[in-house]
Amino acid sequence: MLAVILAGGFGKRLRPFTEDSPKPMIPVVGKPLLEYQISWLKKHGFNEVLLLVGYKKEKIIEYFGSGGKFGVKITYIVEDEPLGTGGAVKNAEHILLKEPVFLVLNGDILTNLNPLQLLSKLESSKYLGVIATIPLPSPYGILNLEGDDVKGFVEKPLIKDYWINAGIYALKPEALKYFPEKGDLEKTAFPAMAREGLLGAVKYNNVFWKAIDTYKDLEEASKYVEENARDFQ
Repeated sequence: MLAVILAGGFGKRLRPFTEDSPKPMIPVVGKPLLEYQISWLKKHGFNEVLLLVGYKKEKIIEYFGSGGKFGVKITYIVEDEPLGTGGAVKNAEHILLKEPVFLVLNGDILTNLNPLQLLSKLESSKYLGVIATIPLPSPYGILNLEGDDVKGFVEKPLIKDYWINAGIYALKPEALKYFPEKGDLEKTAFPAMAREGLLGAVKYNNVFWKAIDTYKDLEEASKYVEENARDFQ
């Protein structure tokens, strides 16, 4: 099975960490974030990985090479200029059109969710794409109030009435006709597919998921990995 990782971004909010290294190469407890992703994919049966690279691409290529030492086959598609998430995937169309289904994920995510549930949903439905979605994590602690009395605190709860895009997708090659040559798939391809009833979702509860956008995210992800090291071996 093939998985596509969007690994070409600048990671501006994580400077100075990303001044000399691309965002997916940021170390989490001594290993690049991208290495965790590849190990996670391999665990779930993905033996081919397509890396969509751009900024500081040589750092990724030098570290991962052909993928042999990580137990997968790695192919690289290079963006000569920033194309956005949709354009980056479209840039790999000549490879992806040969696949019956494939997985796409952002290169800044650390998670333990099961991506095979996305493929199962996709293959048994009318959809051309299926999005992983998780309950909205509140960035703030919540007060339990009775009148003016504070009865307790809930630290950063999940707001289960609202669901967010987890940045992991299963797609059929027919979906690529909706993808732009340049632009973000979240603003172009997915809204168009949704309007035509061709986009589905799988709701994940009780999973770990963290997008590494800020230094605080990096700290929280590192703490989780340290406390759950067995899950990330």
